[in-house]
Amino acid sequence: MAVMNQPLITDDTVVFGLLALCLGFVFYTASLPSGFWKRFYSIVPTVLMCYMLPGILSSMGLISDETSNLYFMASRYLLPAALVLMTLSIDLKAIANLGPKALIMFFTGTIGIIIGGPLAILIVSVFSPETVGGIGPDAVWRGLSTIAGSWIGGGANQAAMFEIFKYDPQKFGGMVLVDIVIANLWMAILLLGVGKTKQIDQWLKADTSSIDILKKKVAEHTDSITRVTALPDYIMILALAFVSVGAAHYFGNHFSVYLKDNFEVIRDPTKILSSLGSTFLWMVVFATIIGIALSFTKAKNYEGAGASKIGGVFIYILVATIGMQMDLGKVLENPGLIAVGLIWISFHALLLIIVAKLIKAPYFFLAVGSQANIGGAASAPIVAAEFHPSLTSVGILLAVFGYVIGTGGAYLCALLMEIASKV
Repeated sequence: MAVMNQPLITDDTVVFGLLALCLGFVFYTASLPSGFWKRFYSIVPTVLMCYMLPGILSSMGLISDETSNLYFMASRYLLPAALVLMTLSIDLKAIANLGPKALIMFFTGTIGIIIGGPLAILIVSVFSPETVGGIGPDAVWRGLSTIAGSWIGGGANQAAMFEIFKYDPQKFGGMVLVDIVIANLWMAILLLGVGKTKQIDQWLKADTSSIDILKKKVAEHTDSITRVTALPDYIMILALAFVSVGAAHYFGNHFSVYLKDNFEVIRDPTKILSSLGSTFLWMVVFATIIGIALSFTKAKNYEGAGASKIGGVFIYILVATIGMQMDLGKVLENPGLIAVGLIWISFHALLLIIVAKLIKAPYFFLAVGSQANIGGAASAPIVAAEFHPSLTSVGILLAVFGYVIGTGGAYLCALLMEIASKV
């Protein structure tokens, strides 16, 4: 991959200030009671703008995710804190009552990725066979297997595919580029749909009653404990959040090491279950477990002091740092592979829409089921929280499924892509 041009601003303190400016601009304009901005945000969700503006700055060469540690900071510190604060008021029984449609849509998304990869190769080979050709370590299907790993599971699954199929390291950067560009474009489309949830659900003829009941129960509980927030409340909320973050990292790191030390199937990156050695995965899992455990204590009442709202602030900072990864200028760097990615993600989307229509699944299940695959543990909670903070845990649980089946699903996809590339 070519050496990237240095962005104009590399100081993370300044970059963070720019991201804060983007968030402040979006929320200020969204709060205006009338005029152009009110009409604008009736079409474009605020979260999409919080995502796009940093992407525009990155595309202009002002900032770059490649020279910044802000995404690492947000995903390792603020994401687990947000997960804890947003699960404080969780109602496990109500989540169980959501039924099987969330899982059906998640696995539909997974199947869409597994089948979509080989289909994309077959279609592109008709008009550009060299794009999906190559032999030995240069075979494009080997590189695409790493995208399948990332899209079904996450970074650990992507690394496992790279290790298993030994794709040319010199060309791996191009696959990472396709992964990021297509995944970010798809996330933008999903977020755009959040603003049209009611209309989409009507078209799908979806039964949203279980989701509405969950939202109502959480809202009623929040109303019953709402109080004027004082400084001690904020200190306690931050203490709960970041003590939990520390505990999640501690247990996540040690549990990951334990698994790798004691199980060959997890220690060996070529094995199907190797992604279960991911420290990030277990950090997210333990943060969620801690949040759920706190929901059975008096800590649950801090929701009345705005716990989930502070969690929401952390989530929006994470959204902005994810937006930094979107460089629109790179879309045309490798148009052939980008075309493969677009066809691939289009099949994934089409299959989700067909199944959602057949089983009358709400758009929430479609969007979160897809993002739990494509985006994983970092972005699935973002999409879920856009529907309602109480639904964040659904995104987390589905993303964890993605990690578990990511390597196996990607391995199957890779075998099918190898066959397709030889047809």
